[in-house]
Amino acid sequence: MKITRNLLRTRGTAVISAVAALGLLSACGGSDSGGTGGGVKDGKTTITMGLFGVMGFKETGLLEEYMKLNPNVRIEAEIAGDEQTYYTALQTHLAAGSGLKDIQGIEIGRAKELVDTQADKFVDLSKVSGNDHFLPWKLSQVTGKDDKVIGLGTDIGPMAVCYRKDMFEKAGLPTDREEVAKLWDGDWSKFVEAGKTFKKDYKGDKVAFMDSSSGLFNAMIYGNSEQFYDKNGELIYKDSPVIKEAWNLASEAATSGLTAKLRQFQPGWDPGLANSTFATTVCPAWMLAHISEKAGDQNKGKWDVAKAPKGANWGGSFLGVMEKSPVQEEAKKLVAWLTAPEQQARLFEKIGNFPSSQKALEAPEVANAKSEYFSGAPIGQIFGAAAQEIPDEQVLGRKDGTIKDIFSQGLTLIESQNQSPEKAWATTDERIEKAVG
Repeated sequence: MKITRNLLRTRGTAVISAVAALGLLSACGGSDSGGTGGGVKDGKTTITMGLFGVMGFKETGLLEEYMKLNPNVRIEAEIAGDEQTYYTALQTHLAAGSGLKDIQGIEIGRAKELVDTQADKFVDLSKVSGNDHFLPWKLSQVTGKDDKVIGLGTDIGPMAVCYRKDMFEKAGLPTDREEVAKLWDGDWSKFVEAGKTFKKDYKGDKVAFMDSSSGLFNAMIYGNSEQFYDKNGELIYKDSPVIKEAWNLASEAATSGLTAKLRQFQPGWDPGLANSTFATTVCPAWMLAHISEKAGDQNKGKWDVAKAPKGANWGGSFLGVMEKSPVQEEAKKLVAWLTAPEQQARLFEKIGNFPSSQKALEAPEVANAKSEYFSGAPIGQIFGAAAQEIPDEQVLGRKDGTIKDIFSQGLTLIESQNQSPEKAWATTDERIEKAVG
């Protein structure tokens, strides 16, 4: 299997002008009467969908297939290219009580905020027939205290380490993916130690071991059940041993000269891939398509994929049905079908969206998948195993995405501005206080 489509959705924010944003806000709206745009007319049911990025349903023909299987259903999907602008519009429509679609996409970074503040606007999908195939931690991300489930899962982002075999060879490190994984098995600090060995022994033009310290930080925190918040919704990052360990190790990587100072999906990162300026990057499954596109054909077969020290998840989305929808039952059937194991497996096979369905992970087209670009790496096995290591319950917070970005900016202060880890932490703490209270 060769993944060629760029699956980047919310991981890098597109630059959209104010005029374009306002246009999208208007375009995402339905009728002014508060309806969702869907309904039944002349015996035909219209279901409207609000999506973002490349969720894959329209791009792979699944919506067309569903309409062929159900000739009395018409699906109208509006797709925003940028999730941040999409979510701004969704918040506006939720507050106004109008302009919503029958089905709305939900990005994982927004899930907790919607569960806590807008759950009453969504239909409870906990009783939808056949929804018992998801990984146990997936639906917990959109489940409220009353066990209401506001969305069904689409993709996930289990993590691995993408590395350059040719660069490892020049540093005298093993190149076989299983041997590479043994270098840091079970401990991210071993990953940093491997980086120090790489830096000391690399023979060739100057190359950094990893792209950025923020990628390492994210990989470490995303493998834990609690990150910035606890189960009660209280901020715990200041005293969390998980956050402290990740900050200290990422700071060590930054101050040891192991990074190329290139934050993922920020300016300079894509050229870094094309110009081969770093040897490793922590990579969720969806990132492989982006790397293969930006690194280009000249680097095909030089990249490989190895198991990360610990399993973690970065990314993923859901589909929710709105309470105001006049076609709730048909919308629920469509959501259940689009997120069923068979469709999830097909989305992975066609564009690389990694399934959140346990049954889909076991399907041959997923479990046996290999990436031609990444040296034939068995990506179905590697990412599938990582998905199984993720804690059954993951505590999300309302402002997880905002806090993560601020921590990334804080680590950049160490990498690019030579601030001490202590001063950068103080700045980061102050920024978080201002952003989220």
